[in-house]
Amino acid sequence: MEQLIQKCKQNNPKAQNELYNTFAETMLGMCERYTHSKEEAEEVLMNGFVKVFSNLEQYKALGNFEGWMRKIFIREALNYNKKFKLKWVRLSLLEIDGLEKNNDYSETEYLLNKLKKLPKGYKTVFNLFAIEGYKHKEIAELLNITENTSKTQYRKAKMMLQNLCKDEYRR
Repeated sequence: MEQLIQKCKQNNPKAQNELYNTFAETMLGMCERYTHSKEEAEEVLMNGFVKVFSNLEQYKALGNFEGWMRKIFIREALNYNKKFKLKWVRLSLLEIDGLEKNNDYSETEYLLNKLKKLPKGYKTVFNLFAIEGYKHKEIAELLNITENTSKTQYRKAKMMLQNLCKDEYRR
């Protein structure tokens, strides 16, 4: 991987294409979690790769390269949402039961499909907290919201996901 990155730093088109092909599917899946459509996700993906290639000199090989890229793509998705005026609603805090984590792929895929139905604010916070592992304080800083708003958005997202799953089960 290190040789590939070095070639990309030298603007080698074949190396850049190889790097893109190696990570595009994974990064697209992540982008889809933050956007409402495949087209939006693809736009974020392209903008993300432009940023990756133009900022490769900043990667110092001190950590995981994919993790470094993920941060770029998450920020790109968040910036995309801000650009289209993602509005945050301040909601009162409610105590609710959480969704159980399950490693079964089919159930995970099912939940990810349900996640696409959430409003952007809920979906963004849920992704950052439950899937990407950010803390509410970090989310608040990234999104320029309060920590309580992040916690509330997360709770509301879980409740909405639960309701979406319950509604489908009742049918």
